[in-house]
Amino acid sequence: MTAHTHSARFGSGKSVRRVEDVDLMTGRDRFADNFSLPGQGYLAFLRSPHAHARIVAIDAAAARSMPGVVAVVTGADLVQAGVRPLVQSADFKRPGGKPTAGPPQHALAVDAARFAGEAVAAVVAETRDQARDAAEAIDVRYEPLPVVATIADAIVKGAPLVWSEATGNIACVAKHGNAEAAALALAAAAHVVTLDIANQRVVPAPIEPRATLASYDASSGRITLRVSCQTPTGVRDELAGEVLKLPSDKLRVVVGDVGGGFGMKTALYAEDVVAAWLARHLARPVKWTADRIEEFLSATHGRDLASRASIGLDEDGKICALSVHSHANLGAYATPAGVIIQLLIGPWVSTSIYHIETIDVRIEGVLTNTTPTGPYRGAGRPEAIYTIERLLDAAARKSGIDRVELRRRNMIRPVQMPYRNAMAKTYDTGQFERVLDLGLAHADWDGFETRAADSKRRGLLRGRGLATFVEWTGADVFEEQVTVTVADGAIEIFSATQPMGTSLSTTFTQLAVDVFGVPPERIRLAYGDTDRGTGFGSAGSRSLFVGGSAVHVASERTVKKAHELAAEHLEAAVSDIEYRDGVFRIAGTDRAIGLFDLAAKQPDARIVFVSNSRVADATWPNGCHVCEVEIDPETGAVGMASYRSVNDVGRVINPMVVAGQLEGGATQGIGQALMEQMVYDRESGQPLTATFLDYALPRASSVGRFDMITDEATPSTNNHLGVKGVGELGTIGAAPAVVSAVLDALARAYPGMAVDTLQMPLTPERIWRAISRA
Repeated sequence: MTAHTHSARFGSGKSVRRVEDVDLMTGRDRFADNFSLPGQGYLAFLRSPHAHARIVAIDAAAARSMPGVVAVVTGADLVQAGVRPLVQSADFKRPGGKPTAGPPQHALAVDAARFAGEAVAAVVAETRDQARDAAEAIDVRYEPLPVVATIADAIVKGAPLVWSEATGNIACVAKHGNAEAAALALAAAAHVVTLDIANQRVVPAPIEPRATLASYDASSGRITLRVSCQTPTGVRDELAGEVLKLPSDKLRVVVGDVGGGFGMKTALYAEDVVAAWLARHLARPVKWTADRIEEFLSATHGRDLASRASIGLDEDGKICALSVHSHANLGAYATPAGVIIQLLIGPWVSTSIYHIETIDVRIEGVLTNTTPTGPYRGAGRPEAIYTIERLLDAAARKSGIDRVELRRRNMIRPVQMPYRNAMAKTYDTGQFERVLDLGLAHADWDGFETRAADSKRRGLLRGRGLATFVEWTGADVFEEQVTVTVADGAIEIFSATQPMGTSLSTTFTQLAVDVFGVPPERIRLAYGDTDRGTGFGSAGSRSLFVGGSAVHVASERTVKKAHELAAEHLEAAVSDIEYRDGVFRIAGTDRAIGLFDLAAKQPDARIVFVSNSRVADATWPNGCHVCEVEIDPETGAVGMASYRSVNDVGRVINPMVVAGQLEGGATQGIGQALMEQMVYDRESGQPLTATFLDYALPRASSVGRFDMITDEATPSTNNHLGVKGVGELGTIGAAPAVVSAVLDALARAYPGMAVDTLQMPLTPERIWRAISRA
């Protein structure tokens, strides 16, 4: 049952060309906005201009009378029709033990708008322009209410409340570890460092904005929702079961190509609810595509965490305790993902690759009059890793222990594997010191002084930074279903994972070729249809180690089933049949039948196998990222001089794809470190950076050239492929490595500068002002 010829050329371990690119580059892509249906109406939204206001009255008479208008609906209309709010978090408690407190999030605001850009009314018209014009004609009378737009303002005693039941604007709280033990350990420590650390709010900004096309079949009573999302089944289940109160079989979700998701497209959005309800209500298709400003205003944002963190070292530099007390800005609504990311997932890696037994982690979820937060590449792990890496750099400066040596002394050793961390998460494998040593050598760490001298001759300040870290992957959903169909000379593999520019089709094809041994042109991948298969989808870097493992297992099971069919056809014992390169043969004879010929001889002219499989647990990729920067002291501008990393991602299926994921992820981490920040006016709650004119994204010139390599010496034991998730690893390592390098450059040049007080983004202005003060 082995396959060799095609696997040797195209199978796993090879940097083969992506199979997706031909369609994407020749206009045969299937993005949601590409699709239209006969008779469709166009949907537009009227959004609140206020960050917090009571809705006194809505007069839509003028809008309803405008040319082409089909329908105008408000939040009250949807409530009267039985449409329920979106699901809110109920997983955590408030101080005192009561459930999470937060306002219900209606698809269209009811009674009050709680952030600028929240949808208040919707219009369907015959054309997009008619819908937009009519939306602007709706007259809404607002009574502005007091606003809290930042964490600091929201938690001040007596601050205006976003929701009356959330005392002090605290929606929920989580506590991990032992606060009393941590306090005692810190009090006895030889060295203690305490930092205030901000992980600023950022915007995911995928290249493809959200788009939804909803249609309704009156004969079956079914809604079909074509949408750009990462989790089709989750969208179906929440929209049907929780919001519209329909059986799940009355809603089909279809997803084609997705032009980037970064976690932002994992959720059901208000606009999806309105489109689906209107399609059923009007019995005609309804289409909506977001403008870029709508993405800034109403799609979930990421990060926004303020922490006070302390770390204690004994006389030998061993970490004796870690304390992190954080406030997480949830925005106006306590969404399930927004809450769990900061209150649980981030803390899972709070101790990273270091042996820290005593922790005190407390996170409070804070409501503000801003767009809700949710997943963004890394989702909690970048914040946690950034925190501990900054603490270690500061502790090295205070204690006089070299920062590399400090990390080395505290690393978990291979002999401790499997290792259970202070958050009760178990790392199956890891050789962290090995990765550190490889990373330092790859970056020529010891040659830095020569490069720094050269930079100084050119009037520039050079600094080097590093981050050594681990990542949790898997979204804690470890089962996946895959359907394999062999028919018409091809093998179709349907997976409930969802590509979004992540090269899944290429990687899955390679895994299938490993097993089937047929040319890659014979493999076809299919996704994104809840009528064909359901599963968690793609998030948390789970697609390869869960979804890819499922593809491999399903392929093996299909070959095994075909093996039995071939034995029956050839009238031989199963044990006498060999399989190689798509052909079953009686060993030692010329009697054979090809896989596709065998399928054609079946009663339905096909072989179908529905496979359910699971992996054992999460994977724990890790890395050592080393960055060098040059700073112009006259302007504060930061240039990336080099970025090198070594990454333990287990077995590598496609080195080119892995490098692309690492580099793309690192680019987003660099963006947060140096330039990105979603800013709201403190007084009005108005977004100040809601276009690309105001919100800075990294460009090729911002990041320079990457040199990312992988170390395959430590495969995961939690899946039989030995792979580890890679999609978010670069993002997690980049921000702390870049900030470390900038602070190193400034500390070298200005020994008295309080570098540990500087916060992201380290913009030229912020650095210039720090230099001026120094």
